[in-house]
Amino acid sequence: MRAAWNRFRDLLRRDALAREMDEELGFHRAMLERDGRTDGLDGAGAARRARRRLGNLTRLNEELRAMWGFAWMDEMARNVRYGARSLAKSPGFAIAVIITLGLGIGANAALFSVIDRLMFRPYPYMASPDRVDRVYLQWDQRAERRTELAFEYARFADLRRWTSSFDLAAAIAGREMAVGSGEATRERQVDIVSGSFWDFFDARPALGRFFVAAEDTTPRGAEVVVLGYDFWQSEMGGRRDVIGQVLQVGNVPSVIIGVAPRGFTGVDDRDAAVYVPMTTYAGSMTQENLRNNYYTRYDWGWLSMMVRRKPGVTRAQASADLSVAYARSWEAERALSPGLPPSSLAHPAAIAGALKVSAGPRAGLEAKTALWVAGVALIVLLIACANVANLYLARTIARRREVAVRLALGVNRRRLVGQFLTESIGLALCGCVAGIALAQWGGAAMRAVFTPDDGTLNAFTDVRTILAAIFVSVGAGVLTGLAPLVVSSRGDLAGALKAGAREGTLQRSRLRTVLIVAQGALSVTLLVGAGLFMRSLANARALRLGYDADQIVLATGTARGVTLSNDQRVALGRRLLSAAQALPGVDHAAWVSAVPFFSTNSMDLFVPGIDSVRKLGRFTYTTGTPDYFAAMGTRILRGRAFDSRDRAGTQGVVVVSEGMAHALWPGEDAIGKCIRLDADTVPCTTVIGVSEDMVERDLTGAQHFSYFLPSAQFQPEGGFVLVVRARGDAAALEEPLRRRLQTELTGASYASTERLSTFVDRQRRSWEIGATMFAAFGLLALAVAAVGMYGVISYNVAQRRQELGVRVALGADRASIMRLVVGQATRVGAAGIVLGSLGSLLAARFVQPLLFRQSPTDPLVYGVVAAVLLATSVVASALPAFRATRVDPNEALRAE
Repeated sequence: MRAAWNRFRDLLRRDALAREMDEELGFHRAMLERDGRTDGLDGAGAARRARRRLGNLTRLNEELRAMWGFAWMDEMARNVRYGARSLAKSPGFAIAVIITLGLGIGANAALFSVIDRLMFRPYPYMASPDRVDRVYLQWDQRAERRTELAFEYARFADLRRWTSSFDLAAAIAGREMAVGSGEATRERQVDIVSGSFWDFFDARPALGRFFVAAEDTTPRGAEVVVLGYDFWQSEMGGRRDVIGQVLQVGNVPSVIIGVAPRGFTGVDDRDAAVYVPMTTYAGSMTQENLRNNYYTRYDWGWLSMMVRRKPGVTRAQASADLSVAYARSWEAERALSPGLPPSSLAHPAAIAGALKVSAGPRAGLEAKTALWVAGVALIVLLIACANVANLYLARTIARRREVAVRLALGVNRRRLVGQFLTESIGLALCGCVAGIALAQWGGAAMRAVFTPDDGTLNAFTDVRTILAAIFVSVGAGVLTGLAPLVVSSRGDLAGALKAGAREGTLQRSRLRTVLIVAQGALSVTLLVGAGLFMRSLANARALRLGYDADQIVLATGTARGVTLSNDQRVALGRRLLSAAQALPGVDHAAWVSAVPFFSTNSMDLFVPGIDSVRKLGRFTYTTGTPDYFAAMGTRILRGRAFDSRDRAGTQGVVVVSEGMAHALWPGEDAIGKCIRLDADTVPCTTVIGVSEDMVERDLTGAQHFSYFLPSAQFQPEGGFVLVVRARGDAAALEEPLRRRLQTELTGASYASTERLSTFVDRQRRSWEIGATMFAAFGLLALAVAAVGMYGVISYNVAQRRQELGVRVALGADRASIMRLVVGQATRVGAAGIVLGSLGSLLAARFVQPLLFRQSPTDPLVYGVVAAVLLATSVVASALPAFRATRVDPNEALRAE
């Protein structure tokens, strides 16, 4: 260590040491010359003897200088200087390499920032992130293993009470809620967290304090709120006197007690406007049954659980502990709901998994698609590397005699390898700078596709992204430097010194052709992926959902600062319904208790002749007013829909979906059948109709078990969401509907509207992402491959100029010359198509889960991609082929 430090110190003062060495050698030379003159030699003889005794001064200088630093640093510096001078002579080559690699490196850096944020980057201020997990629940249902991360408050209490592997546990949830009062009221992100949530972070409030466990107790916590930093700055002006003020959050007037620190996002990728206690939110629900029973019942799954393992406890041990507690909680639920299958059949288990959902066992299609897109970006980089390798090959051939001369003068091959790698890595690092700029400016759009882009990620300052880009750049530099190394480090030295420019061209052209075939094959893989995702997206858009999402507007009214009796709430609901129905542009309107992709309801169901309905699957119900089916656009296949005749006090009726009818009464007519709701001792509810299946939770789900009840019979106090069917454009109806409903609300109550298609579009996002990203990268790869093919064909035409001239002199016409050149490009393209198609077929079974009702071996997609690549090959070779037809045979015959 000391020797290395001394070398480093000497390196910094090398010039001073050189002067001292010259003075020392000069002194010894003078002394030796003086001794020679004393011995009777003349001046020239004394100088000769002094030189002989001192030895080879040049070698001595080199040995001493080698001791003043590190030889590899000197060699690298020389390689850098030589490479810079060499590249300065061909700036076009350097610019082409930097731009080509910059595109590939930038795409990978941008995708890394997305994947890192989705799956790996710890949340800001998180203490001991390696020990913090999210809890996932699993159980068997109809031979299918289900995984969920949302569960009930009672379940959270059970798992926290009956486990011993954790030193901390917290409940978390997020909602879009009305925040503020008067004209300042807006729908904002509200994080609902338990009092222990703040202990997961090494964060101090920017102002005030956080709420504690004593303010988050059942049945209802304290009416306090912590502001998000950005919300405090933008809406409160960053004033310090906000502590103690009242802020309306939903229907709760809450006292501001603190402000979260700058950059704090909790366990979300965006900063919440406010943070409220878990039990305060749940205890203020307008639905009486939820407000009074949320902490003792198991039928409202709405929160997630995060835990911190004790030091030394592994995830496997924590999962085992959680599973035992979950089985116990399952039996506790079964005591309240006898229809629940026993744990011996359901096999309930809990997993301590990744805190980020995208990296856990509940990862959605978007996260999986993001990983595939990351692979696509890597393929684009490989294509760019192949193109750059082709450029290096052409340059190496042009420098062939120079390399031979250097080898003949004694430069060893290791030094030559270092020179080539220095040039290629240096250009790759320049491409890294361009790539980081691309990741910053162009990657913002990519991040907006995958993650909420709050502007906090700067590729120029983000260390993780920069390190990833440098790592990719060095790898690309080594990869692109291999091709010229293979060419320059082999071959006959004497032959290279004597050879003309065309010697060995054919062999090297074959290597370039191999690289072009590889580019074509990779491009085929990307274009096939793009085609499959486009077909999947088309299939998802064409899917009949069981309702007309594009024509439906959802409206909700939040009662804020107003206490309504049951009769007053029913009267308000009727006024709002009448106001919506009377609005121009509205066809139908109805109050409902649940909306697809937004909320679902379930309860125990009992059917005569079936021991356990729950064994068949999950059954969800919706209550609605008489116009429900007309407003949703849901077709009644058999029987009738409920209407104004089905009111309170009459025979209970129900409409079941076609899937539910087949599951409960296979081969029988469901009309007139009896089901019992919530208990097996209540009177029968009679099936009066069968509706088409509704897609409620997942576009890819196969089960559609749902039933529909008239709210007048089941929930006379009113619905949860107002469903309004637009006669024309639903988007144009949103604001007029909101303003009209607002006039019916009193005090600080707030109306909000949103199109149902918004929720449906979120379900299609994975296929939209796949189609967009695969298509964009596929076209980029195709363009790079086309440029590479054009370069290879042009180079080959230039090298075969004499041969083509001889062919013309012997009578070959232009058409035959065109066929010769274009045929070469077509063969290269065909080889790429074959290899790329084989690779796509091998990857088919892996990409199948990401597709929607689409075969990964669709011959139409493969055929279109093959035609596109062949057409690209022809176009890329057209100009070189035209040049080949204009070769002058006289010039060719006179040439060497």
